[in-house]
Amino acid sequence: MSARSLARSAEPGETWSWRYVDRQRAETADVAPVDVAPSATPQPQSVRPFVDALNHEFLARGVEYFFPRARLGRLPATGARQSRGPTRTAAGAVEFDWLGFRYHLSSDGEPLSGDEARLLESILWVLSVRYRTVFDAALAARSLHLFRGLPEDRFVSAFLDPAADADVRASTRTGDRVSQAIEVLRLSALTTYENRRVETGVLLFGSTPDPYHVPPQRPPGAVPYSSALASIRSFHRLCDGLQTLALVDREGLLVQLVDVLEWATPYADLPLGVPTIGRYRPHCRATLCGGHICLVLTPNGEIKIFADGTQVFSFIDGRWRLTDMRKKYDAWRHAIGDERIAEHLFTVALDLADDRRGALFIVLDDAAAAARLLSNGDLLTNAQRPSANGSKQRLHYLLRDQDLLHIAPAVLESLARIDGAVVFDPAGRLLAFGSILRHTGPPEAELPATEGGRTTAALDASHLGRVLMVSEDGRISFMHHGHRVWQL
Repeated sequence: MSARSLARSAEPGETWSWRYVDRQRAETADVAPVDVAPSATPQPQSVRPFVDALNHEFLARGVEYFFPRARLGRLPATGARQSRGPTRTAAGAVEFDWLGFRYHLSSDGEPLSGDEARLLESILWVLSVRYRTVFDAALAARSLHLFRGLPEDRFVSAFLDPAADADVRASTRTGDRVSQAIEVLRLSALTTYENRRVETGVLLFGSTPDPYHVPPQRPPGAVPYSSALASIRSFHRLCDGLQTLALVDREGLLVQLVDVLEWATPYADLPLGVPTIGRYRPHCRATLCGGHICLVLTPNGEIKIFADGTQVFSFIDGRWRLTDMRKKYDAWRHAIGDERIAEHLFTVALDLADDRRGALFIVLDDAAAAARLLSNGDLLTNAQRPSANGSKQRLHYLLRDQDLLHIAPAVLESLARIDGAVVFDPAGRLLAFGSILRHTGPPEAELPATEGGRTTAALDASHLGRVLMVSEDGRISFMHHGHRVWQL
């Protein structure tokens, strides 16, 4: 028994309480042991400064998690307890009031997109709900589920399904079905079936009108879509995530198994606002109407979330990322100038990233720059006789004078898998493939020492054109003018 131990004591008429007793100190000093247990429960107002400080820390962590390139500053205290939603400043930053302080959020001079502002509001909403439960006993008794799981999952859930949290009191009546679905997929990612990684998916029925699908009827014995399903090994075979999905109703119950292609067929003629991965195009269409949400666990262990006809979030490398697909595709499309070329290359890059295949696409700003970037032997326009029988130049005739828009996506993916870059002129004409690039940046330019060879070559080549780089870890980067414009 150590010198310091726990002891229970009580005086007549008092309740039992735990206390620390330092026996060694009590024996050497002629004093009674000190009871450090609180004598009475603190009043709510006395803990408010601590709770405020804790929630300010939670806010800083949430912003840093989802906006790693942004800077959150706290302005002088306003004294107002009432929170005010984010408002944009003239410089493109966002300011908002929360728990008596005014905050300023900026991101390298770039204004927050609509999705980013919505995510910030979701973070504030979740933290506000939790904050109110601390000082409302009636809410606290029914709101333990709001504190379960990772806070990042709650932020994602509030972004995807704001109707479920439209009222603070209503949000505590039922569980969070988005967070529960995330937990199922995360647990499934840690398991295998017949020595293969598990794939699965779920479709959460939406709350807005859908002209083609009515709310599903609840069959007898319907069970919640929760982590308990992950222990049923055959469950993953029923819904593979690619062709079949588990359908979950508004109450979070598993009510049906659906074919995602059949579900999406009524929306086949509706355009998608943003290009998407080929194999997940039906999943995007399945969420075009009705407010449905689709979550898929891929063979790579990545969780993809689709809503409003596009992929909204991805859980990759152990963290959530807001794809912000519309903003990033618009930046790429604007830089290319030609809608068809931009869409074709973007779609091929998404498919390669999903297959974890590296690639490097370059669309030159000026066709004349090809002489600086490429060796003479790599140019398809060079019709000279190849120097050796094993030279790649012997196959150049197959792709000479080919246009990007007339090259099948599968062929373009095959070209991208060859070591080196695939280079086009501004009009989309193929100039080279499998090419080792020359250094073209200014001599004084410092290339990042921590980046890999493909990234270094992409940043250097971006001085001469628009570069789309696909990494084998599933990330896509757009580079121009010597810097990374975005990463997806």
